Amino acid sequence: MAYKIAVLPGDGIGPEVMKEALKVLKVLEKKYQLFFEIKEGYIGGSAIERYGTPLPDETLKYCSESEAILLGSIGGPRWDHLPPEQRPEIGGLLQLRKTLRLFANIRPVILFEDLKRISPLSPSVIKGKIDLVTVRELSSGIYFGQPRGLSEDEGYDTMRYRREEVEKIARVGFETAGKRRKKVTSVDKANVLRSSMLWRRVVSEVAEEYPDVELNHMYVDNAAMQLILNPSQFDVILTTNLFGDILSDESAAIAGSLGMLPSASLGDNIHLYEPAGGSAPDIAGKGIANPIAQILSLALMLDYSFDLSRAAADVVKAVENTIKKGYRTADIAGNDGKPVSTGKIGDLICEEIR
Repeated sequence: MAYKIAVLPGDGIGPEVMKEALKVLKVLEKKYQLFFEIKEGYIGGSAIERYGTPLPDETLKYCSESEAILLGSIGGPRWDHLPPEQRPEIGGLLQLRKTLRLFANIRPVILFEDLKRISPLSPSVIKGKIDLVTVRELSSGIYFGQPRGLSEDEGYDTMRYRREEVEKIARVGFETAGKRRKKVTSVDKANVLRSSMLWRRVVSEVAEEYPDVELNHMYVDNAAMQLILNPSQFDVILTTNLFGDILSDESAAIAGSLGMLPSASLGDNIHLYEPAGGSAPDIAGKGIANPIAQILSLALMLDYSFDLSRAAADVVKAVENTIKKGYRTADIAGNDGKPVSTGKIGDLICEEIR
């Protein structure tokens, strides 16, 4: 059977790291006798340059006809002068998420044993195993709430949540925890925000459906602090769109680099997979970008969209083995790693899979 994938390389380092992920896909095709039908499209800045819009109709067509979407990073200062709705991030990525009704963002963070030395945290803090997942609500909250506006003298946004939206994302969080260490930390700001008061109440109600999963609540400012003081306490962090955006990037730093953090955005029918980091235009074309987040996003796609758990595990193990042998891109090389290029890391991971 053919697995249909829409591939959107994006901007900056996006095409470079996507190239390495597709290398891995080719190796998996041969090893497991699979067939991936790929259609490449444009989104973000590259789409603006080619079509005059960050999300062309052709790209939406490719996405709607696919079973999964593999996305590279998008955006950059080159397009910051445009009105908000025409920028790569808002008119491209956020609009794609809205159109496909993607509602849950899954961001796993694992601090590999061989990368503990480059973590910014003290060795006394990272003695335990750090393996956590942020489950971020993706389709509501302050990024989509109305009213919002911008003038010369005022800018405003609205953080809004409805019961059904909180219930839906809460179930994803509890079901994810049920397959892990059975602990959910729900993060909000219920002491001052009314939207968070609703969030906390509804999450507590949904928790009653999952009696084997432990629930605790934490204010977002405390959660940001606890991620630095004691990250191993977390299993699943369940939180809103805005808080999840911030906390998942903070947790990524614990792992040594944003270049190590994959993500999955789940919808009712189609899921999207992308690295959590930005397009890093300052290093684009230099061959030093870290493709591991893009490759691990591919592994999430194999698992969540195609139920190819064995192939997904192969990819994760290949990444771990490559790091264990000391091969790293510059962002995770530290003092004892062997710095290699973007393409070389991709080649080494492919060889491990073979």
